[in-house]
Formats: sequence, C-alpha cells, structure tokens
Amino acid sequence: MALGKDYASQECSLARALEIVGERWTLLVVRDALYGVRRYNDFLVHLGIPRAVLATRLQALTTAGVLEKRQYQESPPRHEYVVTERGRGLWPAVRALGAWGREIPGTLPMREFRHAECGTPLGVVGECPKCGGAPVAVEDVEMLPGGGLDPDPADPVSRALLEPRRLLQPVVTEPV
Repeated sequence: MALGKDYASQECSLARALEIVGERWTLLVVRDALYGVRRYNDFLVHLGIPRAVLATRLQALTTAGVLEKRQYQESPPRHEYVVTERGRGLWPAVRALGAWGREIPGTLPMREFRHAECGTPLGVVGECPKCGGAPVAVEDVEMLPGGGLDPDPADPVSRALLEPRRLLQPVVTEPV
C-alpha cells in the first residue's frame, strides 16, 4: 500500500503538526531560523537546499504562521524571515530531536545550549538546573559550538555560527 501524501485522514494533533513541519527540509529551515538565519541566501548556502524547495518551504512556514516575511531593503526589494511566537513554540521539539541525535553512538556534539543568564548547560528537556528547573525560553538560550563541528567551514553562515550566540539573534555574515 502506497504512503499517502498527507495526514488528512488522521485524527491526531501530531499528524496536524507534521502537515506543517514533517517534510525533510522543513525542520532544518526552522532550526536555522531559531539559530538566527533570516535571509534567503543564508538559508540556501547553509542548508545546501534546492532553491525551489527552499522557496516552497519558506512560503509554507510563512502561511502557517511559523515565520514572518519582512522587507529589509527597498531597492531591490529584499526580505528576511523572522521566527514568530508560533515558531518559537517549535524550539522544544527541535531541541529534543537534536538531543536525541546526540545520543547516536560515535557522534560528537555539534552544539551546546546554555542558559544565557547563568551559563548553566540546559537539562534534558531544556530546563536550567541551576535556576529552579523551569524550561528556558528560546530567546534566553546561548548556543556554543561543540566538538563535532568543522572548525573551518566553507560557508559564511557556518562560520558565523562558530561564535557563541543567543538564539533568535540575526546571523550576520561577511559579504561574499
């Protein structure tokens, strides 16, 4: 039996969520947006995603209210994609999947996440053990490079992400 193209027949909130973020590239676009990537070309070079696929994914995420498209330049018109409140709600899922992926034998951590206020590494579910165990809001998370990253990456976004940074802060890349 062939796998359907959607989850319309499923009566399940997970299936509804997968309708928005369940495609292969979509969570990587969301991850990059949470990391601070905002501009089309930065998504393109960092992900190595086909242009048509990226355009479709950005449009779908904008339509779903996960990202907001904002014009940052008039001539020529250029836009950036900013994470909305609804998109911020995906941080626990993105973090959990990343934590699960770190448990794969033989892998080194790509990134480390800390509570920016006190510097404590986040716990298993994104909480700060030092500050009472409450989940840390995405904008209060600092990301640091881990030992599994290439120390001299080719693309400017990966180079920018080698520096410690708060999530959601715009990635600034050097001119190409």
